[in-house]
Amino acid sequence: MANQHRSGRRLYAISVVAELLGTGQQNIRLYERRGLLTPERTEGGTRQYSESDLAVLRRIGELLEEGLNLAGVAKVLELEMDNARLRRQLKRARSARPNEDSM
Repeated sequence: MANQHRSGRRLYAISVVAELLGTGQQNIRLYERRGLLTPERTEGGTRQYSESDLAVLRRIGELLEEGLNLAGVAKVLELEMDNARLRRQLKRARSARPNEDSM
């Protein structure tokens, strides 16, 4: 069952996430211990996973299926995040400068 967060985002319990992804709760906890994702927590400490957490978990699953170990998965996720950040910066820089074609 999904809960609504104050921001309107849907949050899922670990049992629901495990069922949705077809994996075990222990695997999800392991990924968290390895720093691959950081779910939100309630005041009582219960994990709550967002849609973006589900996307990360799906990507972890894809990388594991390709034969990477968890250290490799961590590196790929880090590089993908860096790449996305650099692309956003480049897009902002390109939109901030005058259009050279109109000169």
